[in-house]
Amino acid sequence: MPIERGCDLCAAARLTRWYFADDVCWVADCEVCAVPMVVWRRHGIDPPAHEVAHMTAALERAAAAVFPAWVIDGQRRNIPDHWHAHARPSGKAALAWWMRRR
Repeated sequence: MPIERGCDLCAAARLTRWYFADDVCWVADCEVCAVPMVVWRRHGIDPPAHEVAHMTAALERAAAAVFPAWVIDGQRRNIPDHWHAHARPSGKAALAWWMRRR
């Protein structure tokens, strides 16, 4: 499993709540935005479709434990060279989540 030295996602430090981990991915709360995120264990941005489906399902299970409604955000803003996605609250859950973060 290729990892990149200096990549925070490859390091997979357990700094926040973890929901799931296996050989393909891990799911934990994002350090920056405090929502569940899934991270591919391989360093890169092009996982095979069957692994994306596996990772999305793992993220959805974690999101369901936290939010009544959510959307998957696959935009890689801070770490663009390592595949990951966030589950963000949607609808009324989004407003309630933002109010709790203040």
